[in-house]
Amino acid sequence: MKNSILIIDFGSQVTQLIARRVREAGVYSEIIPFNSAAEKLSSFHPSGIILSGGPASVIGDETPRAPAAVFEMGVPVLGICYGQQTMCAQLGGTVEAPDHREFGRAHIDVTAQSALFDGVWEPGSREQVWMSHGDRVVDIPDGFSVIATSDGAPFAGIADEARKFYGVQFHPEVVHTPKGAALLSNFVHKICGLEGDWTMAAFKDQAIAAIRAQVGDGQVICGLSGGVDSSVVAVLIHEAIGDQLTCVYVDNGLMRTGESEQVVRVFRDKYNIPLIHRDASDMFLDELDGVDDPETKRKIIGRIFIDVFDEEAGKIGGAKFLAQGTLYPDVIESVSFAGGPSATIKSHHNVGGLPERMNLKLVEPLRELFKDEVRALGRELGMASELVDRHPFPGPGLAIRVPGMITRDRLEILRKADVIYLDEIRKAGLYDKIWQAFAVLLPVRTVGVMGDNRTYEYVCALRAVTSTDGMTADYYPFEHEFLGRVSTRIINEVIGINRVVYDTTSKPPGTIEWE
Repeated sequence: MKNSILIIDFGSQVTQLIARRVREAGVYSEIIPFNSAAEKLSSFHPSGIILSGGPASVIGDETPRAPAAVFEMGVPVLGICYGQQTMCAQLGGTVEAPDHREFGRAHIDVTAQSALFDGVWEPGSREQVWMSHGDRVVDIPDGFSVIATSDGAPFAGIADEARKFYGVQFHPEVVHTPKGAALLSNFVHKICGLEGDWTMAAFKDQAIAAIRAQVGDGQVICGLSGGVDSSVVAVLIHEAIGDQLTCVYVDNGLMRTGESEQVVRVFRDKYNIPLIHRDASDMFLDELDGVDDPETKRKIIGRIFIDVFDEEAGKIGGAKFLAQGTLYPDVIESVSFAGGPSATIKSHHNVGGLPERMNLKLVEPLRELFKDEVRALGRELGMASELVDRHPFPGPGLAIRVPGMITRDRLEILRKADVIYLDEIRKAGLYDKIWQAFAVLLPVRTVGVMGDNRTYEYVCALRAVTSTDGMTADYYPFEHEFLGRVSTRIINEVIGINRVVYDTTSKPPGTIEWE
């Protein structure tokens, strides 16, 4: 695809962030695993290529390599970490595994001017970056020159300006490299010559045209959860094909307070979208009775959902298509090469996992977007803030926020605590500053004294994180006064809880979110 960047993934835990930074620069980008890249190159025709980092060692046997065509197409190439190492190894340089490694924050010395550094770093400056490597380049191929060094990497930055090949040992895509986004912007704009005209308005028009072309006069079913992704999918497809769309909302009994009522009200009354509401809460909760293993819970919920959804879909005559809110991170995770670090991350996301018996073709108009881009599309569609700006809610709902046995009583206790927590966050004007906030009812009881009575009740954990990409996160630093006010309300108003704790763990790159 002309006017775009292709990112070849070698398994880095932060490859998605490269695509994010490129798109933030207004340029469309896609990620493809290294072992599928040769085929993609023949049809995609990118204006530039980025080679990602990865966990393998270039000096090992049968380790990942970039297709030879990458260096023969005449387009700019940027190698990052492992990407730099394999580029050097494939073009005649040398990579070794020294005793000294670099992980975490580091500093590089800029030694020469380069188009990659233009307007960002000057020769002689010392800059903070994020390193994550054991191997390092010790001899560069012909045509390259050194543009930056570090204590652990004599070739921290290299450039072949004639061929527009560049390599950096550090990671410019993470926020820990403060000016890294500007370097990637230089690559796509100044080196690849792209304008940066990829907008959400243009994407909306393209998506609507693509939906109409794919569906024709066929009927489409959409599994509506009330979350941001499925809500945007429903409104987008409805704008494209109108009443050819029918939404099915399966109430699993694991939703937050008032959630089911809101879904029905908004989509039936406001958007006038045909909606089937199936209350299957008893079926879900009966099957979950006595189950405490979190992965087993997820599988039970997924299986029952498919069964119920399939039953309701069968009542809609002539339906040939199923709409899903698959996002780009889901797609990337589902196609990770064997053994890659992102091969199994979110087991409650079922990307491309339809039972064959449903015999429906997938419509996935969001599969090229990241979470915040989906929100931007929702705003472009004129959707209300109550839908597009709501905090993410996992597929299994409250099932993973009630560790241990799930009972109706424990769910109700959690719902009451969660309502109070979010109410106080909104009153404090903090809801839009927080990426995700929720309460968890721990499978732990503590002895306490309330008034003149001895109590033996549950512990409630509160979680709130900030994030710009949904991949990395840090806990929100509430004031002690706020936490005290929330804790007091929960203990006073929710029978069954006598202690409240706040989770201050963070989610650095590559870790699984706390759910």
